[in-house]
Amino acid sequence: MSRTDRTEWSDRRTERSERADRLAADSAIAADVKALMLAGDRDGARERFADLVASQQRRAVRLAYQYLRDAHDADEAVQDAFLKVFTHITSYREDLPFEVWFTRILVNACLDLRKARARRLRWVLPLERHPSADAAPPETADRERTTEDKLVSAVRVREIADAVDQLPERQRSVFMLCHFGGQTTSQVSETLGVSEATVRVHLFRAVRKLRRLLER
Repeated sequence: MSRTDRTEWSDRRTERSERADRLAADSAIAADVKALMLAGDRDGARERFADLVASQQRRAVRLAYQYLRDAHDADEAVQDAFLKVFTHITSYREDLPFEVWFTRILVNACLDLRKARARRLRWVLPLERHPSADAAPPETADRERTTEDKLVSAVRVREIADAVDQLPERQRSVFMLCHFGGQTTSQVSETLGVSEATVRVHLFRAVRKLRRLLER
């Protein structure tokens, strides 16, 4: 193994370790919030829950944006997911990582919002797209890049987004949870309620189809 390979392997191991620590910390906080709610201390639960929001919000907004392609809708879905989590925190199973449980609720919130948006569009005339619909995901702007670089990057991002939208629903969910949600195939399995083998099959097919679409 070369020095570069050893460095990359070490960095990945460190990253996995840090992620595992964060998952454990968030799960512990969720257990605290649940205990406070069961004890009737709603104010204390709300204060403790703020730590979960701070930990999960950036990742949640990024994932929601990949589903909805609209910054406003992504924020709405994330806020709805957090509200549902807090409201139903007493049903949280402490043997399940909090992030997996939260992601399941967030994905459902995104899908519900997409369905509602589709229903609205059936009853209105086509309107000019709101600027936020094509905006870059929050916190992704890079001011040091040239205008040409940004244009090329924006076009490529749109091509990838359009390709992802053409995937079957289950393949799209698996792909986004793995690549944008940062979840392992095991966590995606728990989030979607399917076997890990099924997740791997959907992921393989999603990547294969995306390659074909992007090669066109």
